[in-house]
Amino acid sequence: MHGSVTLIREPLDCAWAPAQTLRALAGEQFPFALSGAWAGGGAIVGSEPLAVVTDADRGIADPFAVLDRLPDVDGADQAGADAVGGGWFGWLGYRLSTSVEAVPLAGARPVAMPELHFAYYDNVLRLDPAGRWWFEALAADDRRGELQGRLERLRRLLAGSPSSPRSARVRMYAVDTPEPFVLAPDAADGHVAAVADCRDRIAAGEIFQANICLRLDSRYRGSAASLFATAQRTIAPPYAAAFDTPQGSVASLSPELFLRRRGRDVVTGPIKGTIPRSGDAAADRAALDRLRGSIKDAAEHVMIVDLMRNDIGRVCSYGSVRAPRTPTAEAHPGLWHLVSQVRGRLRPQTTNAALLRATFPPGSVTGAPKVQSLRVIAELERSSREIYTGSVGYASPLQGLELNVAIRTLELRDGRLWIGAGGGIVADSDPRSELDEAIAKARPIAAAVGAGVRIGSPRTVLPPVATHQIAAA
Repeated sequence: MHGSVTLIREPLDCAWAPAQTLRALAGEQFPFALSGAWAGGGAIVGSEPLAVVTDADRGIADPFAVLDRLPDVDGADQAGADAVGGGWFGWLGYRLSTSVEAVPLAGARPVAMPELHFAYYDNVLRLDPAGRWWFEALAADDRRGELQGRLERLRRLLAGSPSSPRSARVRMYAVDTPEPFVLAPDAADGHVAAVADCRDRIAAGEIFQANICLRLDSRYRGSAASLFATAQRTIAPPYAAAFDTPQGSVASLSPELFLRRRGRDVVTGPIKGTIPRSGDAAADRAALDRLRGSIKDAAEHVMIVDLMRNDIGRVCSYGSVRAPRTPTAEAHPGLWHLVSQVRGRLRPQTTNAALLRATFPPGSVTGAPKVQSLRVIAELERSSREIYTGSVGYASPLQGLELNVAIRTLELRDGRLWIGAGGGIVADSDPRSELDEAIAKARPIAAAVGAGVRIGSPRTVLPPVATHQIAAA
């Protein structure tokens, strides 16, 4: 997608929510939506890409290099600060870590997802931070006629309210509730044993920290777009995304920024340190005080911040990397998290591919030292991670590169639906408490899509999460 294009930006008479707009594209090829803090806030929705690249395509020596195949935009300096125009949208699965380091992967893959999926869209629907929808396109000379027709079609499709006869397509997606997410008894015991093993390795000096995860499985007959729409009724995470593809679908409800790159400026926002919150003001203040005073959570956090400083420092100008002295405590669905923003200035001519080779997979979901933690993860986890703990996002010639950390993420293929959850293990981690923390992270996401969580026995169902526990912070 090289060459030169011109930005087209036309306002739309539309007052729909991002999930409604996405569902209006039912039946089109490769529909997607991003909502929350992406590109400064609002949403980006699209379908009908010009090109699709996956790891099944031959000749991809460097999967990250796809994100550098962007056109030049004539008059880019005249574009509004909120304009996206188009670009590559998709995901980088965790298993692409082998493209960066010679590390093993867990062998068992209950359901395989594409390790790489990015599609190039030369037009998108953009909800700006002020709440106005736009049709935006990166128009090559030979595409102007098609893009004008696309604009007219989308105007007709989005006319009226979501409940009007004209917008019946909005209601076409199945909205079946997923079955409960199940963690089998042996999987629960296996996670406790894996954490204990990891703690022994830390005591022996093999690693300082590793993120050990588990997987909860369900079944579902709908789409990622429907999961995304259902979840958005109760939670609004800053880095939410949904992609429906023939090879598998994803609804990511992530709170965490992996990378945001604009020009030479780059920022990463690692989350490490977690405690449940109940919605009771006094109890939550006490929980927050415990989190801020927790030696264990502080150790988790500072090690990952240092890791991310080192990772982006590999491609940043000397002395440009900065991190806050203390983390910020943020409220997320059912949880408090400790968050820091690490910033740097990339060296001249640093490509997106070079930045990703220096930082992927995200440090907050691996450990320190990173390479050895990847080996420990492969040995201790029962099944391979797919999209989970990789990244979802985009590369745009106008907005740069922006990727989340694919946590709190639902993956769907062939009627199988699953969530990954875990936490950072340090020297004083308690194995049983780590299991509880992983379940605490999964429960609000399951609840947001109308499902329960079963653990220990098919008849042992955790109580439902109260509305205040899954409301957006």
